[in-house]
Amino acid sequence: MYVGRDMTELSMMPKTEWDKSELAFFHHSLQQMVPYLNSEGQTIHREIIEEIENRGGLNRNEADAAHGTKVTYD
Repeated sequence: MYVGRDMTELSMMPKTEWDKSELAFFHHSLQQMVPYLNSEGQTIHREIIEEIENRGGLNRNEADAAHGTKVTYD
């Protein structure tokens, strides 16, 4: 289960200030609703994707005993 800031709070901040887990969660959520998004929703999703790409993707550089190589949001 996602525990973090909601879209209302995040929409008032630039995507550069979002955590990777927030980007991952909302990307996954919006990706599932793509056919139903209006133009504003599509723009938000595109901005999230661009921020993920600017950060080099969602993969962690190294795994350790407590974490894998994928960013998780729950």
